[in-house]
Amino acid sequence: MSILVGKHTKLCVSGITGREGKFHTLRNRDYGTQVVSGVTPGKGGQSVEGIPVFDTFHDAVARTGANTAMIFVPPTFAADSILEAEDAGIELIIAITEGIPAHDELRAYSVIKKNRRSRLVGPNCPGILSPGKANVGIIPADFFKEGNVGLVSRSGTLTYQIGNELAQSGFGNSTIVGIGGDPVPGSDFIDVIGLLQDDSETELIVMCGEIGGDAEERAADFIAANVTKPVLAYIAGFTAPPGKTMGHAGAIVSGSKGTAAAKAEALESKGVRVGRTPTQVAELAATLLGAAA
Repeated sequence: MSILVGKHTKLCVSGITGREGKFHTLRNRDYGTQVVSGVTPGKGGQSVEGIPVFDTFHDAVARTGANTAMIFVPPTFAADSILEAEDAGIELIIAITEGIPAHDELRAYSVIKKNRRSRLVGPNCPGILSPGKANVGIIPADFFKEGNVGLVSRSGTLTYQIGNELAQSGFGNSTIVGIGGDPVPGSDFIDVIGLLQDDSETELIVMCGEIGGDAEERAADFIAANVTKPVLAYIAGFTAPPGKTMGHAGAIVSGSKGTAAAKAEALESKGVRVGRTPTQVAELAATLLGAAA
């Protein structure tokens, strides 16, 4: 079992005819993901190495039964593409696009939350990987192996490092979910941790946060009240100066609010061990899993 993506995934890619969209679509297909269609307005009837292209998500769903969308279009058009996928009945929408205006993100988020027909992951995220089953996004799957550690992260590259160090230690992942670091994420830590808590394959949960906002503090309260599995965490930005944006649009500290130290304190007060480096998190995970074996 895995969460969100797996053998059941039927992927449709918005922006499949673009350079990046095509490249990652074919990498996802090579990994074993069931890529059934793509969408590019005005290019319906074409194909990308055997993958049929449609003008709209409605056509793609009707003709191929797509249940998952990957959004790989420019920021100006991304929110409309997300909403079109939602309107077509796509169950899971994974938005890779970065640089989407915050008001567009909020518009898409509001519609999806109101209608409750689809789940949005992203924007500005690396996607979702269930090792050995399916890869939807830009995660370099070769760094990971199948296992029992569920990993959810606001950062893409730190996700890769922690997952790879786990693999080198002899442990693997059930599912890796990159939620992105934009101000209006479609899914947050609480959403994904709840799914990992219910996943029979996941025995340990690792969350990778960063400075800015209060997502990690809210996750700490949720974990204390709802999660029985062990949880480890890493917070990027312990040395970030106040007022400095660090990479992601949502990663900004104002005064003492949103600092790495404050987030670590909130998590540790709820029983979540927080590593000070990605390597330390991987070592803690290996220790916990080794003791449980």
